[in-house]
Amino acid sequence: MPPYEPLTQDGPAIGNREAELHPHLSTLRVRSAPTIDFERPRYRQTRLSRALAACGTSRPAIAGIDTSMMFLAVASAAAVSASADAQPAPRWVLALFPLLVLLQLSLRGSYGPRLLMPVLDGIRLMITAASMTAILIIALQSVIGEPDINSPVLRLWIFTAVFLVVGRVVVNRIQYWTRVRGRMAIPTLILGAGVVGRQVARRLLSRPEYGLAPVGFVDSDPPALQTAHRPVPVLGGFEEAEELIDETGAGHVILAFSSFPDSSMLPVIRACDRRGIRVSLVPRLFESVNDRLMLEHLGGIPVLSLRPVDPKGWQFTLKHAFDRVAASLLLLFLLPVLLTVALLITLSSPGAVLFRQRRVGRDGQDFELLKFRSMTMRPAGEEFVPTNGCAPGGVEGGDRRTLIGRLIRRLSIDELPQLINVMKGEMSLIGPRPERPEYVELFRNDHDRYGERHRVKSGITGWAQVHGLRGQTSLADRIEWDNFYIENWSIWLDVKILIMTAAAVFRGD
Repeated sequence: MPPYEPLTQDGPAIGNREAELHPHLSTLRVRSAPTIDFERPRYRQTRLSRALAACGTSRPAIAGIDTSMMFLAVASAAAVSASADAQPAPRWVLALFPLLVLLQLSLRGSYGPRLLMPVLDGIRLMITAASMTAILIIALQSVIGEPDINSPVLRLWIFTAVFLVVGRVVVNRIQYWTRVRGRMAIPTLILGAGVVGRQVARRLLSRPEYGLAPVGFVDSDPPALQTAHRPVPVLGGFEEAEELIDETGAGHVILAFSSFPDSSMLPVIRACDRRGIRVSLVPRLFESVNDRLMLEHLGGIPVLSLRPVDPKGWQFTLKHAFDRVAASLLLLFLLPVLLTVALLITLSSPGAVLFRQRRVGRDGQDFELLKFRSMTMRPAGEEFVPTNGCAPGGVEGGDRRTLIGRLIRRLSIDELPQLINVMKGEMSLIGPRPERPEYVELFRNDHDRYGERHRVKSGITGWAQVHGLRGQTSLADRIEWDNFYIENWSIWLDVKILIMTAAAVFRGD
């Protein structure tokens, strides 16, 4: 076995946060022996923390929590009917309703293995299952000729939705808490140490809520890179994969791209199957894969059919029509706030109330973006150069924010004039944030797929922004999130972004 590649702590390979969450990474050093000194994270484990970790990550425990919530919902609905002297639900409804709800949750993958269930997706799933069950019960009642039971079913539906949502939010928070603190981190091997493999490793290190701790790469011919550019070490080649899985105690394997043929990875997949280890695959052309992917078969050959989003289709036409109507209503509703902020800006510092700047929107068309002015004028001769790999934005150069400017930026009130841009059809409520023309030309030449974000209208808020990519943050991550939004656009995704934006504004983020 070739010697292991060292993992240094003095470069950008692993930051303090990652070292804190995954201290076992620092134990991998250059070795000539085929033994890996792998240590799992050491935390003070109490009975409570172990119980919470099990509740948040065990599929039987999650199903048990949902069952308990259903029992409470049925009991509450029956108690309310009795106390209000209202018509109670028949016993067959009280028995069948929770069974149908749990069956739907199971069929929709609520208890299946998955990396992460976002809280909003979980809430949507709970409400959908309760609603569909209520509709089925009412339809069944009409078929069998039972007396009208709409009122008790309605109460049962409300209690079910409320209790299931509360239970799922608690489970989600427990899962997040245990994973971020490393209590349930699963050692993970990444097959392929190329660009995609390194991107997967960095994403897992920066997002510990996935619950996967990358311990190393497996690649027979890894690219020649300095260790500082590789977030975790290369442990060996594909021929040693089974041995490395056992030595590291890996509980998850991710297949990324490599220079070797796929046939060399098949024995690794079969070895994982024998050990009960879950395998995830990064598909080829993953940039074009979205939630609309369809799996079909040509005989015994699986075929993935791509169904891309059409930014110029009728769905986006309806979206933009809604944007204009909503922007007009919001401007009318927020008029007192806008006038008050304009007056405060005028009184606080000299200069125009509105800040105007050329930005690039859909199909590369320039437009004039509007914001409330939150800063004093930039001194003559002062120029701002963004850090390499970071997008511009936020406070560029010296802090010139006024007192009122700090407040409106913290609450994102300075963005409200862009509703005028939306009403004029230059922007959308939701989409990639627009950039200045000079930076667009620079980033288009330096970063792949940057220009693809201009397939849709720019937005006041977007998928990248609600994930913390505002101001001077990673440009590569912003491009990745923006293009994900375009490829996977749906009405539900827009609703999620609006909810997450409101939550971020409420938190002052």
